[in-house]
Amino acid sequence: MSHLIAPSILAADFGNLQREIEMLNKSEADYIHVDVMDGVLVPNISFGMPVIEAITRHATKPLDVHLMIVQPERYLATFQSLGAANITVHLEACTHLHRTIQEIKSLGCTAGVALNPHTSIQLLKDIIGDLDMVCLMSVNPGFGGQKFIEHTYSRVEELKALIIETGATAKIEIDGGVSIQNASQLLEYGADILVAGNFVFSSKNPTETINKLKNIV
Repeated sequence: MSHLIAPSILAADFGNLQREIEMLNKSEADYIHVDVMDGVLVPNISFGMPVIEAITRHATKPLDVHLMIVQPERYLATFQSLGAANITVHLEACTHLHRTIQEIKSLGCTAGVALNPHTSIQLLKDIIGDLDMVCLMSVNPGFGGQKFIEHTYSRVEELKALIIETGATAKIEIDGGVSIQNASQLLEYGADILVAGNFVFSSKNPTETINKLKNIV
């Protein structure tokens, strides 16, 4: 399978949200990545249900919803009703991770788990077989435009080895600081999905930038 691209709407121009969504619809993007932050799990607040509802009204690409919030289980059904195709929760935020993953799946969404840069890959050993996706944070979560953490390459390699060892089918998503400069190497180590926010939306031609990321071999 060719790798997938998920531009992060967090970096878009919210004064022209419909225009930005329509641009993504026409691009080679596979998902629209939606970061939901509560100011508790991460030191920032992004947007909530009304904005996601507005995104859904215009989007023709599936929504990849990344919940950077405490007690995400309270809102799973709400995000599913707003159009989430994939829901990713943070391992650091879930006391009963297995239960939360099963609830996401029962809603008809694919289920992902995100790990902060300091969180051990091996903590996924007992849950990896239940996951559709693992999102490795390649920056400290909370703000867009941060510098890519180089240690991410070895984490991708370790996660890929765990997936192969356990016979799991989870896809590996990389979120934070992704660009043309590191995308090829991430894919070589085993990444399947690349999230790109600032790199896409700050470029002179976002559509062309997305297409370049999509067509890296």
